[in-house]
Amino acid sequence: MSALDWLNGEAFTAFGQHVIWSDMIGNCVGLAALALGWRRSIATWPAQFLSGVILVAAYASAHLSGGIGKQLLVIGVALWGWRQWTRGSRSAQDGSIAVRFATWRERAVLIAGTAVGTLAVGSLFTAVPELSWNPWPDAYIFVGTLAAMVAQARGLVEFWFAWLLVDVVGVPLAFDSGLAFSGLVYVVYLVLVLWGMRDWWLRSRTSPKTAPVAEGVTA
Repeated sequence: MSALDWLNGEAFTAFGQHVIWSDMIGNCVGLAALALGWRRSIATWPAQFLSGVILVAAYASAHLSGGIGKQLLVIGVALWGWRQWTRGSRSAQDGSIAVRFATWRERAVLIAGTAVGTLAVGSLFTAVPELSWNPWPDAYIFVGTLAAMVAQARGLVEFWFAWLLVDVVGVPLAFDSGLAFSGLVYVVYLVLVLWGMRDWWLRSRTSPKTAPVAEGVTA
């Protein structure tokens, strides 16, 4: 049996739902990554990278092309975010990552980019049904994940709001796709997101006036 076959094998059954190893392991690592992000640890990025690699197998088993694309996106952005936070922490006096609220311009760019991106990806998935059996929710999660990770890489408190909006669609879609463990993990994500949102919100009011993570740093 190959490693891929094992990852897509059944781990256990709960409430009539079959849970596969890749779904369980990938999402557990993803939970750890979110908790590390809340603690502003740079380790959040390698954890997100590993989670993305494992979850590619899970989404492939469920024939969710949008989910596969999302995880490939997670892998790429995780590498970029890792670089941004590494350089950002070096520029801070205490070696920490400064967090802040986005400017109105940054918020407008994130919202507009997410809306346009969702329309573009959703239209692609609709035109090519083989890419996704549920095009618009899939596109929303795909683009929303990108927006959340970009905001996180820049140290923006709004990153938590973006993840919250992704979870609203991600929970029912995961259960409907047969990825029960993903659905349960999204519920735990919700708790961590609310906790992390509060922590970053408070830190944004007490953090020293350091340069934003991604400003003054070349990409």
